[in-house]
Amino acid sequence: MKIVRKKYLEMLENRMHNGLIKVVTGIRRCGKSYLLFNLFYEFLKQGNVSDDCIIKIALDDDVNEPLRNPALLSEHIRSLVSDPQKNYYILLDEIQFAISDYEYKHPEEPIKIYSVLNGLLRLPNVDIYVTGSNSKFLSKDVLTEFRGRGDEIHVLPFSFSEYVQGYKGDVYHAWADYIMYGGLPLVLGMKTDEQKSSYLINLFAETYLKDIIARNKIEKTQELENLLDVLASSIGSLTNPTRVLQTFESVLHSKISINTLINYFDYLKDAFIISEADRYDVKGRRYIGSPKKYYFEDVGLRNARLHFRQIEETHLMENVIYNELKFRGFNVDVGVVEKREMDGREKQKRVQYEIDFVATQGSRKYYIQSAFSLASEEKSEQEKKSLRSVNDSFKKIILVKDVIKPYHDNDGIAIIGLLDFLQNENSLEL
Repeated sequence: MKIVRKKYLEMLENRMHNGLIKVVTGIRRCGKSYLLFNLFYEFLKQGNVSDDCIIKIALDDDVNEPLRNPALLSEHIRSLVSDPQKNYYILLDEIQFAISDYEYKHPEEPIKIYSVLNGLLRLPNVDIYVTGSNSKFLSKDVLTEFRGRGDEIHVLPFSFSEYVQGYKGDVYHAWADYIMYGGLPLVLGMKTDEQKSSYLINLFAETYLKDIIARNKIEKTQELENLLDVLASSIGSLTNPTRVLQTFESVLHSKISINTLINYFDYLKDAFIISEADRYDVKGRRYIGSPKKYYFEDVGLRNARLHFRQIEETHLMENVIYNELKFRGFNVDVGVVEKREMDGREKQKRVQYEIDFVATQGSRKYYIQSAFSLASEEKSEQEKKSLRSVNDSFKKIILVKDVIKPYHDNDGIAIIGLLDFLQNENSLEL
């Protein structure tokens, strides 16, 4: 089964020979290695690049263990790019294996592999591509350690449109499986529910969780697991470390500090387990700050964390929409619209309405509500009220689970079916 990840291939193609190190980041098992070593490799071959000009090194392979030494890796690569008349493509997978235990324990010291890659970048006939899953090699490090020479491509698990390419069944069953088990590539190839659920539960516990604990030297592991449970149970709800701390103190009787909780939030974001959406004052055109909303980068992992309990389709639908907007390259915030309204005593009061997503990409902006259904007039008015409160000319959209033909209401608000939105990359223009 081959899923051609067209979007990410185009991103790699558009960055070829741009003088920067292309850094492919993403949660473990999301398909970074396959993208680089299979799909991009095939693209290069189709462009008549010869094998001797494509240098593929998987540093997580024990065969390449000696090359985890940055000095030996540099020497090896330089010996293979000796012909100045040829252009070479260096593909390095799981680059964090070239970071020594010493460097993990001494984060204040420079990491040698960055110097090696920056040195290779100075060679005029070399184009460098690397993948990494470790917080020593994530987005916040790309800009600092590469001194402006890093260009990040963040890869998400399969979007729904990618997922249905390999799904054996109709689109409605595909949706049911997708919101239950998510979009990690290996899950799509599994045949039974038991296989999928066991794989995800074990992956979360044995790979993601243990990796975060070991990497960050966490001693209070139960508190980290409790935080994961709280976030998994409240996707799409406003929260922050202070609110979570109150839950820990009142419900779990934990004495964890606020600083530790803040660090735990950061660790989960660094590992790409969760993603953060800021609150944005639409009329004031400013960010409000805390509290924020948190979504899981894969809903299957979220469900696995809760052992597939609390499968509320409305919340999972909102999480999938958020991930889809991120997949399409939008900056995604939670919109807040403040209005003055008359109360029952004929006095003015300030009222805040929430817009699920404000999606921005350059000069494009969309205000989007996620609504499972507009079955009643009351529900319809509830979903539309916040959108009607925005006075600018940017498009306002409600996404509904119902299978409908897209239409605009009398206020110009577009009503689009969820599956149309997810399967059509131009759906926001319907």
